[in-house]
Amino acid sequence: MKKLLILFILISACGYQPIYNANLIKIEFNKINLTGDTKINRKLISLLGIKEVNNEIGKQISIYSSGLIEETSKDAKGQPATYRTNITITVEIKEQNKLIKSKSFNEDFSYNNIENKFDLSVYQKDVEDNLIKKITDDIIIFINL
Repeated sequence: MKKLLILFILISACGYQPIYNANLIKIEFNKINLTGDTKINRKLISLLGIKEVNNEIGKQISIYSSGLIEETSKDAKGQPATYRTNITITVEIKEQNKLIKSKSFNEDFSYNNIENKFDLSVYQKDVEDNLIKKITDDIIIFINL
């Protein structure tokens, strides 16, 4: 009898579904407004999987993005020693021109300078991609809640 009860519990589960599941995510809006850094916006839209469709709901999403790479310190020769990449994305969701949700997402990362400038630019691009992925996960949770 105990084995049957345990088997039943394992099979039926509790109905839990993760919020962030690629198979469950369908993000559709009537209009998508993108402002700011076009490179960040393109990466963000492709990672989010947002689609623009005509439906009766009439939801709009506005995304404002900015990216900044700044020198945070210099060495004795005056050359940059450390950098910080900062990405800020603000998301607004409107329904029939009324603001429903609005939130700003900010991620930054500090790192040391690399002598080879090509390697530095590749590393900066990777850092930017990783920060955008982090923000994308937060945006998906924000939209689904």
